[in-house]
Amino acid sequence: MRWDTGPVNNAMTEYAADTEQLKRSVYLGLREGSPDPRQVVALACELLDRFHGTDAVLEVVARDPAEVPRTEMAALARRILDDVGFEPGFDLAPERLETLRDALRVMARDLTTYGIEGEPEVEVLEDRFPAGAGVRLADGGRLGWGGPVLPGMCDNPATTLTGLAVMIQESLLERTRQVWPVCPRHGLGVHGAEREREAVWWCAGDGGHVLAPVGELTHVPGPRRPH
Repeated sequence: MRWDTGPVNNAMTEYAADTEQLKRSVYLGLREGSPDPRQVVALACELLDRFHGTDAVLEVVARDPAEVPRTEMAALARRILDDVGFEPGFDLAPERLETLRDALRVMARDLTTYGIEGEPEVEVLEDRFPAGAGVRLADGGRLGWGGPVLPGMCDNPATTLTGLAVMIQESLLERTRQVWPVCPRHGLGVHGAEREREAVWWCAGDGGHVLAPVGELTHVPGPRRPH
């Protein structure tokens, strides 16, 4: 016997869509200074119905929203979003997209050592969830479609640049099967890493050392390109 799960799946999809929209609305309210208490309560009720009864959810549901100070309601809303792991995308947090674009401008200087010229652009992949970002090269080539940069990686310039460097070098490795960049002293492939709050190219040779800050490969003597 085959069970018709269509109605159940449809209900789950609608629930997920409604809950996601409430999360977005509450987040936007927090960005504007104060979320609408009705939306916070509605989100808490939706989550409670699906057994996400965190302390913040239970508190919002149990209290009269008219008696909760706006600052306290905002704090509860933040806790709820944190509890459910809500991550705003590039559309809700455009400053993350700007941080990524700034990082790409730095990374573009290193791409010249690979032989890639022109100005690359960030391309948001709207069909992903969450919507990540890849890189479109000046020649039309694309990088990062297999593993894009996610919005949650773009809150800090050094972390963003490190994540972007790793994504790009992994994408180039998939395309060419050649390691890049290469440490000219040890002949080893290096990888993007964050050291002392700076994005660097890190070589494992001789116990580990910085080859160059990301964006400064052109200042390293010797070959850095794949052979």
